[in-house]
Amino acid sequence: MTQVIDSILLNDLSQRAAATPRGRLNHNLHPSLDDPIHRFCNALEPGTYLPPHRHPGAERWELMVVLRGCVAILIFDDTGRVIKRIELRPQGPNYAVEIPGGAWHALTSLAQGSVILEIKHGPYLKVEGGNLAKWAPPDGAPQATLMEQWMRTAQAGMCVPRF
Repeated sequence: MTQVIDSILLNDLSQRAAATPRGRLNHNLHPSLDDPIHRFCNALEPGTYLPPHRHPGAERWELMVVLRGCVAILIFDDTGRVIKRIELRPQGPNYAVEIPGGAWHALTSLAQGSVILEIKHGPYLKVEGGNLAKWAPPDGAPQATLMEQWMRTAQAGMCVPRF
């Protein structure tokens, strides 16, 4: 089936994401969680917290392409130091980033109505255990809000604060 990502889809997805408690929502293009390649639009509002994590194995890369808004991707070392900050905007200069498998990373929204297209290997594997950074608060923790606020401005060379 042909699928089109248009402004109607993105507007609806952003409105529904803004209405969720977590401030984010996916629109899957792949037919099932068992699909070998996952393709989805991810609407992310400022304030949503995606904890630093990694996907084990070289084949578990992720490609993120900004469709609208602005997001920052942070790449960390094993201790929680920011190695690289990449901001993606439709007007550039950065439009997309491919994150290698095994790399610690996190994502934060810098503008209302931000939507990215993500492409990565399936099947779906929940990120848990040793693939969630122990040096960052988990999703839902009281310190998660402080961590998300820090991520909005964190720069290369900075370490995750102790909250």
